[in-house]
Amino acid sequence: MQQPVSAQDGPLKFAVIGNALTKPADAAPVRQLLDAIARERDMAFIVYDGNIKGPLEPCRDRIYDARHDLLDASRTPLVLIPGQHDWADCGQAQAGGYDPVERLDFVRQLFFGDSNSLGSAPFALARESEVARFRPFRENVRWRAQGVAFVGLNAPGPNNHYLTAGGRNGEFEDRTVANGFWLEHAAESARRSGERALVIFLEGDPDFARYERRDRFAWLRFTRANQPRDGFVEFKRSLVKVAELFRGPVIVIHGAETPVAGGFLIDQPLHDEKGSLVVNLTRIAVALKKPQVQWLEVQTDADWRPPFRVRVRDVVSHSAATPERPGKPHETHEPPQDDATASQPRDDLPASLPPPALPPAAPGALPPILTPPQGMPPILPTPASGVQNGTYKASPASGTGE
Repeated sequence: MQQPVSAQDGPLKFAVIGNALTKPADAAPVRQLLDAIARERDMAFIVYDGNIKGPLEPCRDRIYDARHDLLDASRTPLVLIPGQHDWADCGQAQAGGYDPVERLDFVRQLFFGDSNSLGSAPFALARESEVARFRPFRENVRWRAQGVAFVGLNAPGPNNHYLTAGGRNGEFEDRTVANGFWLEHAAESARRSGERALVIFLEGDPDFARYERRDRFAWLRFTRANQPRDGFVEFKRSLVKVAELFRGPVIVIHGAETPVAGGFLIDQPLHDEKGSLVVNLTRIAVALKKPQVQWLEVQTDADWRPPFRVRVRDVVSHSAATPERPGKPHETHEPPQDDATASQPRDDLPASLPPPALPPAAPGALPPILTPPQGMPPILPTPASGVQNGTYKASPASGTGE
């Protein structure tokens, strides 16, 4: 499989955006956003993590066509992850009352018609549609770069398109089986090929605080009658299997349904059915305050401890309102710093960064993805097993800058 072009001797750097195209007027700033990302040195690719249209926009062909052309013009290779507003909400009146399944088929044909990413210089992707049993699921993808395996899944909010109406929930059931297969197959492939980390993208928020255990006598529990079924429970069970199988760091990146201070949240929220913390899985919930002019920058290097670092970046535009601290990225989950030691934007990152000393981050360096506060286990080193006994829950960590 062809890998994204990046600095092979330095850190791998990629961008995450999403929810940026909600109305026609967003096209111009998003075009500037893509151009700003393209000017970054050694940016390997962009992941657009869902929602290329707004909830109030009709699901018309011409809107999809316009958004496709905009994203496909990106000078940086771009991987699209389908989102809630892109197809799952199309049946609502404000979206035109379309058939969501028909709209999903249209999105598949338009955005995922070949084996490449979007962008003017695309790279090759492995699609689940290459497996005969899962021919329709072209949107589920895999790729790798510099020893990191990446997976993209169609799992939209707010509840993975689980329908509460009577009858067979066919679309949800078929896609759930496909997602589970693709996710576990990716973990096995990454383990066998010796990848050092596995990164998983989806748009929907899996609600990790809710984890329904298997119940042999669920039909006897009348108190659950009015509780909506968790549409992500199979996904979370698959994540437990993936963490056990892969053993290395597993990073789950998804959209957040509620605002997050600083633009993103980092924690270790997954427990298995016995209540044990899955210690080698970390999630990044993304909720950029200004998605039309901001992106999440992620860097990773095998020599770093922890191996991932993340920050929010802003487009500097004279036509936009001046931010409080122009050109300065938002701080992450680290304790607030004074101006003398605060992290500064790194537009001149060299092709190869030296491994940071421990503890990481000299002033001016990118902040680490997970600095272990109060005993929180880091992403690396990983234990012999992906599950730790006990019910310890990591304290959330998020960006604090505005």
